[in-house]
Amino acid sequence: MIFAFFGLCVGLFGIGTFTQINGISSAVNNFFDPENTHIAFSLFGRDYSVFVVIAGVLVTLFVALVVLGGLKRIAKVSEVIVPFMAVIYVVFCAVLVVCNIGEVPAAFMTIITGAFNPKAVTGGIVGSMIVAMQKGIARGIFSNEAGLGSAPIAAAAAQTNEPARQGLVTMTGTFIDTIVICTLTGLSIVITESWNVGLEGVAVTTKAFQDGIPFLSPQVASFVLMICLVFFAFTTILGWDYYSERCLEYMTNGSMKAVKIYRWLYIACVFIGPYMTVSAVWTIADIFNGLMAFPNLVALLFLNGVIVKETKDYFDRKKNSL
Repeated sequence: MIFAFFGLCVGLFGIGTFTQINGISSAVNNFFDPENTHIAFSLFGRDYSVFVVIAGVLVTLFVALVVLGGLKRIAKVSEVIVPFMAVIYVVFCAVLVVCNIGEVPAAFMTIITGAFNPKAVTGGIVGSMIVAMQKGIARGIFSNEAGLGSAPIAAAAAQTNEPARQGLVTMTGTFIDTIVICTLTGLSIVITESWNVGLEGVAVTTKAFQDGIPFLSPQVASFVLMICLVFFAFTTILGWDYYSERCLEYMTNGSMKAVKIYRWLYIACVFIGPYMTVSAVWTIADIFNGLMAFPNLVALLFLNGVIVKETKDYFDRKKNSL
Protein backbone atom coordinates (compact mmCIF):
# COMPACT_ATOMS: atom_id res chain seq x y z
CA MET A 1 0.00 0.00 0.00
CA ILE A 2 2.90 2.36 0.81
CA PHE A 3 4.54 1.54 -2.52
CA ALA A 4 1.26 2.17 -4.38
CA PHE A 5 0.81 5.54 -2.68
CA PHE A 6 4.32 6.72 -3.57
CA GLY A 7 3.91 5.32 -7.08
CA LEU A 8 0.81 7.46 -7.40
CA CYS A 9 2.78 10.52 -6.25
CA VAL A 10 5.67 9.84 -8.65
CA GLY A 11 3.22 9.74 -11.55
CA LEU A 12 1.40 12.86 -10.41
CA PHE A 13 4.31 15.04 -9.26
CA GLY A 14 7.52 13.37 -10.45
CA ILE A 15 8.58 11.54 -13.57
CA GLY A 16 5.09 11.45 -15.04
CA THR A 17 4.14 15.09 -15.37
CA PHE A 18 6.27 18.01 -14.19
CA THR A 19 9.67 16.92 -15.51
CA GLN A 20 8.39 15.74 -18.89
CA ILE A 21 6.22 18.71 -19.82
CA ASN A 22 8.87 21.08 -18.46
CA GLY A 23 11.43 19.44 -20.74
CA ILE A 24 9.10 19.59 -23.74
CA SER A 25 8.27 23.27 -23.27
CA SER A 26 11.95 24.13 -22.72
CA ALA A 27 13.01 22.29 -25.89
CA VAL A 28 10.30 23.98 -27.96
CA ASN A 29 11.18 27.40 -26.54
CA ASN A 30 14.91 26.88 -27.14
CA PHE A 31 14.18 26.18 -30.79
CA PHE A 32 11.57 28.84 -31.60
CA ASP A 33 12.49 31.60 -29.14
CA PRO A 34 15.94 31.02 -27.61
CA GLU A 35 16.32 34.68 -26.58
CA ASN A 36 12.87 34.84 -24.94
CA THR A 37 11.84 37.84 -27.01
CA HIS A 38 8.17 36.87 -27.35
CA ILE A 39 6.93 37.11 -23.77
CA ALA A 40 3.38 35.96 -23.07
CA PHE A 41 3.32 36.88 -19.37
CA SER A 42 5.43 37.14 -16.24
CA LEU A 43 4.91 35.15 -13.06
CA PHE A 44 6.87 35.40 -9.78
CA GLY A 45 9.57 37.42 -11.49
CA ARG A 46 10.01 35.05 -14.43
CA ASP A 47 9.12 35.73 -18.05
CA TYR A 48 7.38 33.00 -20.04
CA SER A 49 7.57 32.87 -23.81
CA VAL A 50 4.54 32.48 -26.03
CA PHE A 51 6.03 29.20 -27.26
CA VAL A 52 6.17 27.79 -23.72
CA VAL A 53 2.47 28.52 -23.37
CA ILE A 54 1.62 27.04 -26.78
CA ALA A 55 3.67 23.89 -26.15
CA GLY A 56 2.12 23.45 -22.70
CA VAL A 57 -1.43 23.85 -23.97
CA LEU A 58 -0.98 21.54 -26.95
CA VAL A 59 0.69 18.75 -24.97
CA THR A 60 -1.95 19.04 -22.24
CA LEU A 61 -4.65 18.77 -24.88
CA PHE A 62 -3.11 15.67 -26.48
CA VAL A 63 -2.53 14.05 -23.10
CA ALA A 64 -6.14 14.73 -22.14
CA LEU A 65 -7.43 13.20 -25.37
CA VAL A 66 -5.40 10.03 -24.81
CA VAL A 67 -5.89 9.72 -21.05
CA LEU A 68 -9.62 10.33 -21.28
CA GLY A 69 -9.88 7.79 -24.08
CA GLY A 70 -10.58 10.09 -27.00
CA LEU A 71 -7.54 9.65 -29.23
CA LYS A 72 -5.86 6.36 -28.41
CA ARG A 73 -4.45 6.34 -31.92
CA ILE A 74 -1.91 8.93 -30.80
CA ALA A 75 -0.52 6.44 -28.30
CA LYS A 76 -0.29 3.76 -30.97
CA VAL A 77 1.49 6.13 -33.34
CA SER A 78 3.94 7.01 -30.55
CA GLU A 79 4.74 3.34 -30.06
CA VAL A 80 5.94 3.25 -33.65
CA ILE A 81 7.70 6.62 -33.74
CA VAL A 82 9.62 6.53 -30.45
CA PRO A 83 11.93 3.61 -31.38
CA PHE A 84 12.88 5.50 -34.54
CA MET A 85 13.43 8.67 -32.49
CA ALA A 86 15.71 6.70 -30.14
CA VAL A 87 17.77 5.42 -33.07
CA ILE A 88 18.03 8.91 -34.58
CA TYR A 89 19.11 10.36 -31.23
CA VAL A 90 21.76 7.68 -30.71
CA VAL A 91 23.07 8.20 -34.25
CA PHE A 92 23.41 11.96 -33.76
CA CYS A 93 25.16 11.51 -30.39
CA ALA A 94 27.50 8.92 -31.92
CA VAL A 95 28.28 11.27 -34.82
CA LEU A 96 29.08 14.05 -32.34
CA VAL A 97 31.45 11.78 -30.42
CA VAL A 98 33.14 10.54 -33.61
CA CYS A 99 33.56 14.10 -34.92
CA ASN A 100 35.31 14.98 -31.67
CA ILE A 101 37.00 11.63 -31.04
CA GLY A 102 40.24 13.31 -29.96
CA GLU A 103 38.43 14.93 -27.02
CA VAL A 104 37.00 11.67 -25.63
CA PRO A 105 39.96 10.80 -23.32
CA ALA A 106 39.90 14.31 -21.87
CA ALA A 107 36.13 14.02 -21.40
CA PHE A 108 36.50 10.83 -19.37
CA MET A 109 39.24 12.50 -17.33
CA THR A 110 36.92 15.45 -16.64
CA ILE A 111 34.16 13.09 -15.49
CA ILE A 112 36.45 11.11 -13.19
CA THR A 113 38.11 14.22 -11.80
CA GLY A 114 34.76 15.86 -11.19
CA ALA A 115 33.58 12.84 -9.24
CA PHE A 116 36.63 12.48 -7.00
CA ASN A 117 38.13 15.97 -6.90
CA PRO A 118 38.83 16.82 -3.23
CA LYS A 119 38.58 20.54 -4.05
CA ALA A 120 34.93 20.23 -4.99
CA VAL A 121 32.36 22.52 -3.40
CA THR A 122 31.70 19.96 -0.68
CA GLY A 123 35.19 20.51 0.67
CA GLY A 124 36.67 17.04 0.65
CA ILE A 125 37.03 13.82 -1.29
CA VAL A 126 34.43 11.98 0.81
CA GLY A 127 31.94 14.80 0.41
CA SER A 128 32.63 14.93 -3.33
CA MET A 129 32.01 11.21 -3.69
CA ILE A 130 28.77 11.44 -1.70
CA VAL A 131 27.49 14.28 -3.90
CA ALA A 132 28.52 12.41 -7.07
CA MET A 133 26.77 9.26 -5.87
CA GLN A 134 23.68 11.22 -4.82
CA LYS A 135 23.36 12.95 -8.20
CA GLY A 136 24.29 9.81 -10.13
CA ILE A 137 21.81 7.57 -8.33
CA ALA A 138 19.04 10.19 -8.55
CA ARG A 139 19.51 10.71 -12.28
CA GLY A 140 20.02 6.99 -12.88
CA ILE A 141 16.70 6.16 -11.22
CA PHE A 142 15.01 8.90 -13.20
CA SER A 143 16.54 7.68 -16.44
CA ASN A 144 16.03 3.92 -16.34
CA GLU A 145 13.82 3.49 -13.24
CA ALA A 146 15.97 0.57 -12.07
CA GLY A 147 15.02 -0.25 -8.49
CA LEU A 148 12.05 2.09 -8.60
CA GLY A 149 9.49 -0.68 -9.07
CA SER A 150 7.68 0.81 -12.07
CA ALA A 151 8.92 -1.71 -14.64
CA PRO A 152 7.09 -4.66 -13.00
CA ILE A 153 3.81 -2.75 -13.46
CA ALA A 154 4.39 -2.81 -17.22
CA ALA A 155 5.86 -6.32 -17.19
CA ALA A 156 2.79 -7.62 -15.35
CA ALA A 157 0.69 -6.71 -18.39
CA ALA A 158 2.89 -8.77 -20.74
CA GLN A 159 1.61 -12.09 -22.05
CA THR A 160 4.23 -14.63 -21.02
CA ASN A 161 4.46 -17.92 -19.17
CA GLU A 162 8.00 -17.29 -17.96
CA PRO A 163 8.48 -14.58 -15.32
CA ALA A 164 12.25 -15.02 -15.46
CA ARG A 165 12.28 -14.46 -19.22
CA GLN A 166 10.16 -11.33 -18.84
CA GLY A 167 12.59 -10.09 -16.20
CA LEU A 168 15.53 -10.61 -18.56
CA VAL A 169 13.72 -8.76 -21.35
CA THR A 170 12.92 -5.89 -19.00
CA MET A 171 16.59 -5.66 -17.95
CA THR A 172 17.62 -4.80 -21.50
CA GLY A 173 15.85 -1.45 -21.09
CA THR A 174 18.32 -0.42 -18.40
CA PHE A 175 21.29 -1.33 -20.58
CA ILE A 176 20.01 0.52 -23.66
CA ASP A 177 18.91 3.55 -21.70
CA THR A 178 21.88 4.02 -19.37
CA ILE A 179 24.90 2.30 -20.90
CA VAL A 180 24.14 3.41 -24.47
CA ILE A 181 21.96 6.53 -24.55
CA CYS A 182 23.02 8.21 -21.30
CA THR A 183 26.73 7.54 -21.84
CA LEU A 184 26.58 9.07 -25.31
CA THR A 185 24.63 12.04 -23.96
CA GLY A 186 27.10 12.58 -21.13
CA LEU A 187 30.09 12.40 -23.46
CA SER A 188 28.44 14.85 -25.86
CA ILE A 189 27.85 17.35 -23.06
CA VAL A 190 31.34 17.03 -21.56
CA ILE A 191 33.17 17.07 -24.91
CA THR A 192 31.49 20.34 -25.94
CA GLU A 193 31.70 21.76 -22.38
CA SER A 194 28.07 22.83 -22.61
CA TRP A 195 27.67 21.81 -18.97
CA ASN A 196 29.95 24.63 -17.85
CA VAL A 197 28.34 27.70 -19.42
CA GLY A 198 25.52 28.40 -16.97
CA LEU A 199 22.74 26.54 -18.77
CA GLU A 200 20.30 24.07 -17.24
CA GLY A 201 17.81 21.45 -18.37
CA VAL A 202 17.47 20.59 -22.04
CA ALA A 203 19.39 23.75 -23.02
CA VAL A 204 22.62 21.96 -22.03
CA THR A 205 22.12 19.13 -24.53
CA THR A 206 20.84 21.54 -27.16
CA LYS A 207 24.07 23.55 -27.00
CA ALA A 208 26.09 20.33 -27.16
CA PHE A 209 24.37 19.37 -30.41
CA GLN A 210 24.80 22.87 -31.82
CA ASP A 211 28.52 23.07 -31.02
CA GLY A 212 29.58 19.46 -31.48
CA ILE A 213 28.25 18.53 -34.94
CA PRO A 214 30.15 20.75 -37.40
CA PHE A 215 28.20 19.89 -40.55
CA LEU A 216 24.79 20.76 -39.05
CA SER A 217 23.47 24.26 -38.59
CA PRO A 218 22.46 25.16 -35.02
CA GLN A 219 18.82 25.31 -36.13
CA VAL A 220 18.83 21.76 -37.53
CA ALA A 221 20.60 20.37 -34.45
CA SER A 222 18.08 22.06 -32.16
CA PHE A 223 15.17 20.79 -34.25
CA VAL A 224 16.37 17.17 -34.15
CA LEU A 225 16.79 17.28 -30.37
CA MET A 226 13.44 19.00 -29.90
CA ILE A 227 11.55 16.37 -31.92
CA CYS A 228 13.26 13.48 -30.12
CA LEU A 229 12.58 14.96 -26.70
CA VAL A 230 8.94 15.77 -27.47
CA PHE A 231 8.15 12.18 -28.42
CA PHE A 232 10.22 10.65 -25.59
CA ALA A 233 8.58 12.86 -22.98
CA PHE A 234 5.06 12.57 -24.39
CA THR A 235 5.06 8.79 -24.29
CA THR A 236 6.60 8.87 -20.79
CA ILE A 237 3.67 11.03 -19.67
CA LEU A 238 1.24 8.46 -21.07
CA GLY A 239 3.15 5.53 -19.59
CA TRP A 240 3.25 6.97 -16.10
CA ASP A 241 -0.46 7.68 -16.21
CA TYR A 242 -0.91 3.94 -16.71
CA TYR A 243 1.49 3.11 -13.86
CA SER A 244 -0.10 5.49 -11.39
CA GLU A 245 -3.64 4.44 -12.32
CA ARG A 246 -2.75 0.83 -11.52
CA CYS A 247 -1.40 2.00 -8.14
CA LEU A 248 -4.60 3.93 -7.47
CA GLU A 249 -6.76 0.96 -8.44
CA TYR A 250 -4.88 -1.16 -5.92
CA MET A 251 -5.38 1.44 -3.19
CA THR A 252 -9.11 1.90 -3.90
CA ASN A 253 -10.02 -1.71 -4.72
CA GLY A 254 -10.55 -0.87 -8.39
CA SER A 255 -12.70 2.25 -7.94
CA MET A 256 -13.15 3.75 -11.39
CA LYS A 257 -14.61 6.90 -9.87
CA ALA A 258 -11.29 7.55 -8.13
CA VAL A 259 -9.43 6.80 -11.36
CA LYS A 260 -11.54 9.30 -13.33
CA ILE A 261 -10.90 12.03 -10.76
CA TYR A 262 -7.20 11.18 -10.79
CA ARG A 263 -7.04 11.53 -14.58
CA TRP A 264 -8.21 15.13 -14.34
CA LEU A 265 -5.63 15.83 -11.62
CA TYR A 266 -2.97 14.28 -13.84
CA ILE A 267 -3.97 16.51 -16.75
CA ALA A 268 -3.90 19.55 -14.43
CA CYS A 269 -0.34 18.72 -13.35
CA VAL A 270 0.73 18.47 -17.00
CA PHE A 271 -0.83 21.88 -17.59
CA ILE A 272 1.06 23.66 -14.79
CA GLY A 273 4.38 21.87 -15.36
CA PRO A 274 5.83 24.31 -17.93
CA TYR A 275 5.65 27.19 -15.46
CA MET A 276 7.75 25.56 -12.74
CA THR A 277 11.48 26.14 -12.40
CA VAL A 278 13.87 23.40 -13.48
CA SER A 279 15.34 23.11 -9.96
CA ALA A 280 11.90 22.76 -8.36
CA VAL A 281 10.84 20.14 -10.89
CA TRP A 282 13.92 17.98 -10.31
CA THR A 283 13.83 18.36 -6.53
CA ILE A 284 10.21 17.18 -6.37
CA ALA A 285 10.93 14.29 -8.73
CA ASP A 286 13.98 13.15 -6.74
CA ILE A 287 12.06 13.19 -3.46
CA PHE A 288 9.19 11.06 -4.71
CA ASN A 289 11.48 8.73 -6.65
CA GLY A 290 13.38 7.99 -3.45
CA LEU A 291 10.17 7.44 -1.49
CA MET A 292 8.86 5.00 -4.11
CA ALA A 293 12.17 3.14 -4.40
CA PHE A 294 12.57 2.50 -0.66
CA PRO A 295 9.68 0.02 -0.11
CA ASN A 296 10.51 -1.62 -3.44
CA LEU A 297 14.14 -2.22 -2.43
CA VAL A 298 13.00 -3.66 0.91
CA ALA A 299 10.69 -6.04 -0.96
CA LEU A 300 13.52 -7.09 -3.28
CA LEU A 301 15.64 -8.10 -0.30
CA PHE A 302 12.89 -10.35 1.02
CA LEU A 303 12.13 -11.74 -2.46
CA ASN A 304 15.77 -12.47 -3.25
CA GLY A 305 15.31 -16.23 -2.75
CA VAL A 306 12.31 -16.30 -5.07
CA ILE A 307 14.24 -14.43 -7.76
CA VAL A 308 17.19 -16.85 -7.56
CA LYS A 309 14.90 -19.90 -7.66
CA GLU A 310 12.83 -18.67 -10.62
CA THR A 311 15.94 -17.72 -12.58
CA LYS A 312 17.72 -21.00 -11.87
CA ASP A 313 14.66 -23.06 -12.82
CA TYR A 314 14.28 -21.11 -16.07
CA PHE A 315 17.89 -21.62 -17.18
CA ASP A 316 17.80 -25.29 -16.14
CA ARG A 317 14.75 -25.84 -18.36
CA LYS A 318 16.40 -23.97 -21.22
CA LYS A 319 19.55 -26.08 -20.86
CA ASN A 320 17.62 -29.37 -20.76
CA SER A 321 15.59 -28.44 -23.83
CA LEU A 322 18.72 -28.00 -25.98
